[in-house]
Amino acid sequence: MRAAVRSGPGRASRHALVVAATALVGVVAAAPPGDPAWTAAPAAGRPYAYLEGPAGSVLQDTLSVTNPGARPLTVRLAGKGAPVAFAARTVTVPARTRADVPFAVTVTADTPPGDHRGTVRATAAGRELSVELLLRVSGPRLAALTVEDVGVDDATGALRYTLVNRGTTVLAPTLAVRAEGLLGTVLDRPERALPLTLRPGERTTRTEPWPDPPSLDSVTVRLTAGAPGAAPATARTEAAFADGPALAGAAGLLLVAAGGGAYGIRYRFRYGKRRRGGPRTQRASTGATT
Repeated sequence: MRAAVRSGPGRASRHALVVAATALVGVVAAAPPGDPAWTAAPAAGRPYAYLEGPAGSVLQDTLSVTNPGARPLTVRLAGKGAPVAFAARTVTVPARTRADVPFAVTVTADTPPGDHRGTVRATAAGRELSVELLLRVSGPRLAALTVEDVGVDDATGALRYTLVNRGTTVLAPTLAVRAEGLLGTVLDRPERALPLTLRPGERTTRTEPWPDPPSLDSVTVRLTAGAPGAAPATARTEAAFADGPALAGAAGLLLVAAGGGAYGIRYRFRYGKRRRGGPRTQRASTGATT
């Protein structure tokens, strides 16, 4: 791989990759016969472009565009993810030749250590090819994940939460969910991998469906997020569930219980009064005959 590193201060904001253009060097060579479709790939036949260096440096590599056809080919070059820029964004490649086009990526001084990704795109003749760009910024590697802003949707019971990559490496998060009600566990989902990755500093807000929440309960919900190399992160929230039919049923039970209690009180009062009145009458009658 042809790569060069030059120290220099960065100007862009944190996590951004500011691209410095380099002079376009066209290297024309005979292209082998065969498939007439044009190609774009990193120089030396590598499957992807890999750059590594410290923050505050300029990293260089080369993209090879091959035109095996019989006519010149005009190719447009661009970057995605990492904003790659070339000295010339449009390159005309003569027939049956190859053009090697250098490009450079400037890593700002405040870019965190870890892995960053981007794409170099080449477009010509109604066809687009993408070349993966892997950038590794040297420095201490830290895997750290947090789960934040946990809440419960009042209408559906779905759980809302936000995952944040607080470290310097790309993370593949996992999630476990547990909810405890007044009478025990009402939701228990073991740890599972989520279909996403988080770059350093990236955050994402997600929803965890809960199609059958309790009808009448007070619950504590705990979400535990993890990732390889990162310590588990747990967040909790409280929620109260009470739908119409459940409330009506509970109210009916309370009324029944209250009515039964009142009847019992009246019964005990009357029964006790008769028992208390009986002995007094008997004593009075006995006194009259004596």
